[in-house]
Amino acid sequence: MSAPNIETIVSLSKRRGFVFPSSDIYGGLGSSWDYGGLGVELANNIKSAWWRWLVYERDDIEGLDSSIIQNRLVWKYSGHEDTFSDPLVDCRNCHGRFRTDKLQDVQCPNHPSVHAGESRECDFTEPRQFNLMFKTTIGAAAVEDDESALAYLRPETAQGIFIDFNNVLNTSRKKLPFGIAQIGKSFRNEVTPGNFIFRTREFEQMEMEYFVRPEDAAEIHQFWIDAFYEWFQTLGISAENLKLYEQTGDELAHYAVRTVDILYRYFPERADQEKQWDELMGIANRTDFDLKTHSKKPEDREGKRLNSDSTDDLSYFDEQTKQRFYPFVIEPAAGVNRTLLAILMDAYTEKTNDKGETRVILKLKPELAPIKVAVLPLAKNKPEIVAMAKQIKKDLQPSMRAVYDDTGGIGKLYARQDEIGTPFCVTVDHESLEDNAVTVRDRDSWEQERVNVSELKDYLQKRLR
Repeated sequence: MSAPNIETIVSLSKRRGFVFPSSDIYGGLGSSWDYGGLGVELANNIKSAWWRWLVYERDDIEGLDSSIIQNRLVWKYSGHEDTFSDPLVDCRNCHGRFRTDKLQDVQCPNHPSVHAGESRECDFTEPRQFNLMFKTTIGAAAVEDDESALAYLRPETAQGIFIDFNNVLNTSRKKLPFGIAQIGKSFRNEVTPGNFIFRTREFEQMEMEYFVRPEDAAEIHQFWIDAFYEWFQTLGISAENLKLYEQTGDELAHYAVRTVDILYRYFPERADQEKQWDELMGIANRTDFDLKTHSKKPEDREGKRLNSDSTDDLSYFDEQTKQRFYPFVIEPAAGVNRTLLAILMDAYTEKTNDKGETRVILKLKPELAPIKVAVLPLAKNKPEIVAMAKQIKKDLQPSMRAVYDDTGGIGKLYARQDEIGTPFCVTVDHESLEDNAVTVRDRDSWEQERVNVSELKDYLQKRLR
């Protein structure tokens, strides 16, 4: 079972502290969200899993953290200044502003029951291109119309990797094929953000650029498609809610020869099955466009330098063949936000107890669960029980994320921990004071087992693995 719709996760997220509307006390700010105590832990665990899999478990990938604000010329030569835009239309009647290619995803302000364009009142202007980059200015004396002070918040993390290609290559001494991984914030002034954290103007990316010989690009591209499709399943996402989508020639970015998206079933409530799916991540073969466009040497047919501002050449010299060339780039790019949403939706389960009550269980993989173990005193008015429970929490904490909770009866405490995805609850009761044992309750099965305190840490570590 998974969540029936995104709204179910919105309600759970706010109720239990995963995600809150940003600036809520001032009426909010469209498509801006704050991650609460559980949300930030889940996001960090997702990023750690990605980083561990790519950077720690492999010997051919280096990490990087590039600047959010970069020289404006980065975005000029990457093509973002001229081409990073969406088709925009305005409705003369409702005064709504929409992406021409996303009318089916948004509601008409005057008629919320129908999508934009479906109402007879809709009267759209001619489409125009709207650049998605957020502009800013640099310098204390900068003014809005000062072109020399213009800068942008990065719309993607990839360009920071490309312009640092030689720096990483020279310091790491890597040989092709190798990759550079980065996790960081990106910003896009989306015309029609929405669907909770699915499409936002501020988001976090997990991107890796894998540099390869041109003749190896197709095979390695397919390797990463298969690898990421399997990796998402290791996070607990069901294969039945994942599928691959091959972008058509019209959909491909100008620099790509092939892009395959991994789709997730974010909208299971939609009657049209094709509309239930949307992009979880994209994996592109970007050819040699990126390193070549940021290099000082490439020339056009007339012998004119393509980049007159770069001071470096980002080509690669192969010691074996004694040839110099621009590597092709395979780019797996995933969003932390969309991954988190997919994981929450897929983990959502409902279960009926002996009293006929329906309880929510968030069946998160233990490595992703914000809290691994909750230590609960059966009687919070008994100092000996409370002291023992707090000591157990303290002893477990260095090895796993543990919390102490006495804010309700044991039944409500169990229900709360189930709903936030905690794999195990440890209950300290009156007998614990005599036999030095506690009750360990499993989140998914609700089965309970008595474990001696001296063996508790080892027992939980094995179960969490």
